[in-house]
Amino acid sequence: MERLENRTSLVTGGGQGIGRAIALAFAREGAHVAIADTNAETAARTAGEVAALDRKTLAIRCDVGVAADCARAVEETVAALGGLGILVNAAAWARPGVPLAETDDELFQRTLDVCVGSTFWTMRAAYPHLKASGHGSVINFASNAGTEGMAGNAAYAAGKEAIRGLSRSAAKEWGRDGIRVNMIRPIALSPGLSGWAEENPKLAAAQQAQMALGRFGDCDRDIAPVAVFLASDEARYLTAVTLPADGGAGTER
Repeated sequence: MERLENRTSLVTGGGQGIGRAIALAFAREGAHVAIADTNAETAARTAGEVAALDRKTLAIRCDVGVAADCARAVEETVAALGGLGILVNAAAWARPGVPLAETDDELFQRTLDVCVGSTFWTMRAAYPHLKASGHGSVINFASNAGTEGMAGNAAYAAGKEAIRGLSRSAAKEWGRDGIRVNMIRPIALSPGLSGWAEENPKLAAAQQAQMALGRFGDCDRDIAPVAVFLASDEARYLTAVTLPADGGAGTER
């Protein structure tokens, strides 16, 4: 029996990178998966891959930085898949390289809306469905940018740390409803990091050399299995946890 057999899930940011890897890993473990992404084409592509694994699926064009879009994504997931038991908030956005003193209000607010706003809005909309499922699991995403600090990316760092406070609070509120809320803090070769590494090979090599495992993670092999574990009954006694799937790069443990 697959670990997530017949469970229903929504993965934001599922069109590429870590989100796509998680969506496919869930499908391989028996889950039905809705994919929400701002890019309708990549969302549809991932949905096609999920369908090829003989799972129910749905591609949702969604700007997670907009509250109404987040609520709609949850509603469409429930209608198409018959419920919602697993919520993965993998969508994120940042514009690195902007010093704090040069960050305008628009950039700051958009970054917070896409990162922590989307996490809050989807969780709020999903709550009754997660509770009704009897095995609710929320997986949110932290970042070393938040725990370690990151020059030139203060808005993103702030948003990612806010997600941790939100997640811990929800875990305390929702535990009696049978809903677990956990976080992954990954470093992986998503399209964004891959592009940066190609443009800055010396910096990328130096960063990898400082990591305990000496390499960036793989979305499919290193990060997605952590999400499967957190969503499954194997993690039934874990909540409010941040798992650092970062190859030993961060100092916080």
